[in-house]
Amino acid sequence: MRSHQRNNEQLRPVQVERGFQPGADASVLIKMGNTHVLCAVTVEETVPPFLRDSGRGWITAEYGMLPCSTNSRMAREAARGRSGRTYEIQRLIGRSLRMMVDLDSIGERTLRVDCDVLNADGGTRTAAITGAALALYDAFAKLDNEGTLARPELMPVAAISAGIVNGEARLDLDYSEDSTAEVDANFVMSADGRIIEVQSTAEARPFSRTQFNELLDLAEKGVQELLELWL
Repeated sequence: MRSHQRNNEQLRPVQVERGFQPGADASVLIKMGNTHVLCAVTVEETVPPFLRDSGRGWITAEYGMLPCSTNSRMAREAARGRSGRTYEIQRLIGRSLRMMVDLDSIGERTLRVDCDVLNADGGTRTAAITGAALALYDAFAKLDNEGTLARPELMPVAAISAGIVNGEARLDLDYSEDSTAEVDANFVMSADGRIIEVQSTAEARPFSRTQFNELLDLAEKGVQELLELWL
């Protein structure tokens, strides 16, 4: 039996709390089972040097795991330096979020999204993308309400993991499944079903096109369910 008594096609229970961090311009605490990620947006009226005087905005992300977010305490990355995994994940989050909006439409401002993992039980990067996208939506709504920026057209985005465990294709892997999976994949998709990014790795043996398509079908189903959070 999978965690939360779910079948292979089911997401873990999903909860979202908006405005969790009042000091941010927008924030979302997303819980997917026992994976909890806080996503907070800060709006800065400046852009990186390569975009100055371009009229174009920027969206970027930072990602981190709190020391006690896993079973054993990890050292703070502020003390030991960011790992390659952290850089890879935050670049993935940033790329995914920049797909949501035409950066020419937001002016020369940066929306910086901090994604902090409070508790990790698999799927932290996909939960971070889904939560960060919701937080960005709220940040643009705030700018619109303040009269700073008319809300631009946004493309809803969400992300989910899928994998093959014990020969079975499963949606939304928790840590116990992810750590033993024969195939592990992460999918970032838009509301209209287009693919933004796929990360897929064979851990035990190569997998077939048929198996990949099965994972993609599961991921598309999961993403569509997560996008209901936008309603």
